[in-house]
Amino acid sequence: MRIAFVGKGGSGKTTLSALFARHLARSGAPVLAIDGDINQHLAQALAPGEERPRTPPPLGPDLPAVKALLRGTNPRISTPDSMIKTTPPGRGSRLLRLLGDDELHMRHVSRAGGVPLMVTGEFDESDLGVACYHSKLGAVELYLGHLVDGLGEYVVVDMTAGADAFASGLFTRFDLTFLVAEPTRKGVSVYRQYRDHAREFGIRIAVVGNKVTGEDDLLFLKEQVGDDLLTHLVHSDWVRAAEQGRVPPQATDTPDAPNAPDPLEPHNRHALNVLRETVDAQSRDWDRLHRHAVEFHLRNARAWADARTGEDLAAQVDPDFVPGPAALA
Repeated sequence: MRIAFVGKGGSGKTTLSALFARHLARSGAPVLAIDGDINQHLAQALAPGEERPRTPPPLGPDLPAVKALLRGTNPRISTPDSMIKTTPPGRGSRLLRLLGDDELHMRHVSRAGGVPLMVTGEFDESDLGVACYHSKLGAVELYLGHLVDGLGEYVVVDMTAGADAFASGLFTRFDLTFLVAEPTRKGVSVYRQYRDHAREFGIRIAVVGNKVTGEDDLLFLKEQVGDDLLTHLVHSDWVRAAEQGRVPPQATDTPDAPNAPDPLEPHNRHALNVLRETVDAQSRDWDRLHRHAVEFHLRNARAWADARTGEDLAAQVDPDFVPGPAALA
């Protein structure tokens, strides 16, 4: 299952992404964490006991090679350069299994805090004035579009802050989106933006309250988001210590130390269990995922990509193909 964490900047979505990915990995589940935020802090959140956790080569700068790999022998794609971030797979495309032994996973995945991690890369000085961060996120969109993840496998993506994800079709690539909201008016304003956009495309969102300090905070969230409020987390002394660099490596709960006591408070551990139960209750709809991919591809083709590539990119759509386990066979 594919899970996105979104929310206002500073809401704690990176922390929640890391806690949930670690929670899944600790149970032995296959999980890949992806840092899709313009502020690349997920590695540090996954490995709070390490001063400089190792990160893999970023996807964004390697986009040409990613396109060449995923294109495979698809005859509808003339060259890798004609692929755009929304180009859907078709017959001949290279489909990937989660954490497989293909070139992309072997090069672009390393472990942080015992959790497999992929990163998009930072928005650096060479990008200023000539590119937007969505050019880097395009690699993640292509990756998810060509990924055939199976039952009991998880991809956890820490997304950009605010409603920025709606600037591309990436928001339709997930089975469930967790919106992290603080109990403030600013905290729930992003929820309203996401709710309205998501409803248009049938995307399910669930609100996770964060930094809840008492009944007044919880009541505020319930009044503002209603039944979309799934669960909430309270102040965590362990998370604060980790963010301040006061957690030694041996004190972290990683898959490499499965017998270490879970340092999180009971209420917050329960909240993570609720998140997983909610994810596991979802069912994958490959037809819907592919239908959205095609819709956004055609939008991009008409809006700018046909003119930029000099091709009719609608021809890249294979009308008789739907990615999924059957396509792998």
